[in-house]
Amino acid sequence: MLRTLSPVQGERRGRTTTNTNSDPQLKGIVTRLYCRQGYYLQMHPDGSLDGTKDDSSNSTLFNLIPVGLRVVAIQGVKTGLYIALNGEGFLYTSELFTPECKFKESVFENYYVIYSSMLYRQQESGRAWFLGLNKEGQVMKGNRVKKTKPAAHFLPKPLEVAMYREPSLHDIGETVPKAGVTPSKSTSASAIMNGGKPVNKSKTT
Repeated sequence: MLRTLSPVQGERRGRTTTNTNSDPQLKGIVTRLYCRQGYYLQMHPDGSLDGTKDDSSNSTLFNLIPVGLRVVAIQGVKTGLYIALNGEGFLYTSELFTPECKFKESVFENYYVIYSSMLYRQQESGRAWFLGLNKEGQVMKGNRVKKTKPAAHFLPKPLEVAMYREPSLHDIGETVPKAGVTPSKSTSASAIMNGGKPVNKSKTT
């Protein structure tokens, strides 16, 4: 059964799409993302990210929206926020859909799925940066996650197929970060860095 959803869940937040045709055109899924570390990825009402073992929480529901060939946007169903990864390797959530919100979806050899940034990778080695959870269920820096490790391995558990309107693409950094959020060149309006944890700039990586 197909269900009609807007990836910007509306318009109740004042956001619009570039598609003049209001009919949904993208077929995606509503799913839970189970990490091989033993946690479901979840997005809290404030936009922070982490893992939970509760497989019934609404905070674990995500819209997986196709935005290119094997490229997806990952959006919290309850919050309407997109998961993004910035140029420093930190995951954050954004009200706006920007190039940092695009993840390449690849099937690993063990049939788990890995999600890598379409925008950033290691400059020297070319190694991709991945969405990942550690053994405690906390989000990791994308440049610390290796695709061969359980941290990067997710198993989508689709609940239903849905039709989405194409997200409206915004430029990175076109809005001013909220007070209290660590600024970066790629921080958007509602960014909550690294799953809501403060970023220590003085720490060496």
